[in-house]
Amino acid sequence: MTEEIVKSALSKVMYPGFTKDIITFGFVKNIAINGKNITFDVEITSSAPEVSQQIFDDCLTELKAVGADNVAPNIKAPAMPKADVPKKKNIAPQVKNFLMVSSGKGGVGKSTTSVNIAIALAAQGKKVGLLDADIYGPNIPRMMGLDKVRPEVNGNKVLPLKAYGIEVMSMGSLMEDGQSLMWRGAMIMKAIEQFLRDILWSELDVLVIDMPPGTGDAQLTLAQSVPVTAGLTVTTPQAVSLDDSRRSLDMFKKLNIPLAGIVENMSGFIAPDTGVEYDIFGKGTSQPMADEFGTKIIAEIPIEPSIRTGGDEGKPITFVNPTSETAKRYAAAAESIWATIEEVNAGGGADNASVQPTTPPGVSACSM
Repeated sequence: MTEEIVKSALSKVMYPGFTKDIITFGFVKNIAINGKNITFDVEITSSAPEVSQQIFDDCLTELKAVGADNVAPNIKAPAMPKADVPKKKNIAPQVKNFLMVSSGKGGVGKSTTSVNIAIALAAQGKKVGLLDADIYGPNIPRMMGLDKVRPEVNGNKVLPLKAYGIEVMSMGSLMEDGQSLMWRGAMIMKAIEQFLRDILWSELDVLVIDMPPGTGDAQLTLAQSVPVTAGLTVTTPQAVSLDDSRRSLDMFKKLNIPLAGIVENMSGFIAPDTGVEYDIFGKGTSQPMADEFGTKIIAEIPIEPSIRTGGDEGKPITFVNPTSETAKRYAAAAESIWATIEEVNAGGGADNASVQPTTPPGVSACSM
């Protein structure tokens, strides 16, 4: 095997899209021959990966045709040009970080989690806001002891309510008790945007956003309106809840939202008379799901009667009984969430500005 044989073989490798070969173009450099082992560089001008692959394959074909055993072309192509990355949209620029609290289904304790995580973050010295974006089922006002309070208007902005050291806003604070909302998706999307743009939020370290259950218009609107820093999924140990929670985690993945972890609610039961914890619904069943999505369980919150009474009476357990086992678990979860937020910010975060809705296979967009 000689250099002349190698060059003759490579002269049959046409540069894709042209009638000239890579030898004629002068792209072949540094040919090294060791018996029937051949290495060389091919310096091309296209950054398209398909061009590099075509040249690589053709080089192997032609050299093996003349008796080469091992052929190692080193294709040197310019770096792919970086696409213009759209600037992150943020219609609430006074908020530094956004935590989306979501669940695949209702009734798993998502709002309870949002309330206690928000209070735990505030107790750790953060400036916190809590937005109840669950338009159809706004429970945050009652849980925060604000169910009889109406917000004030300042010019064309609405002042958030305040309780337990955090700022709060909810559709439930703008409606009459028991009033139903029968809104289509477009109205839900508009309401989410107004909650972010028209509420006079302070300079917040984090806005905790209690989302409606599921993966629909509200979630997509939020991801397109602000750069969501991290997403938190709330589930219970039962299989039916885990099935839906996987959809919630998949939603975060498709929206390019970093995962802050999973809160497993109703994870055991703490007897009020003895303090003993029993696994009546199971415990830790979320771990395979966490492994599947490369995240972690940041809290296993047991069933504890004081959580229910605290929510009903507007006295969150994290505030009124911070030394309880449940409050300690919420506090640990808040620390884990903040560590994730700092990690995301150190790495540049996720760009949600170009998020587009996804259409399931076999379903046309016009039929949805």
